Amino acid sequence: MNREYVSSTNIASIGYDEPTQTLEVEFTNGSVYQYYNVGVGLYEQFKEAPSKGQFLNAYIRTAYPYSRVG
Repeated sequence: MNREYVSSTNIASIGYDEPTQTLEVEFTNGSVYQYYNVGVGLYEQFKEAPSKGQFLNAYIRTAYPYSRVG
């Protein structure tokens, strides 16, 4: 999955696969997580959020199934 770099102290890059509604997040420590069933609208809001880490914690991390993939 292609990811784009973002301005964040915790998150290095984010990517999204619309057909599978999978959000991929690479953290600055090198770990990579995929979050499943994330709608494209939420992904767009995440991309535009002033604080990516706060947005992830508030709206995604505890609300969607995920797995560590890297």
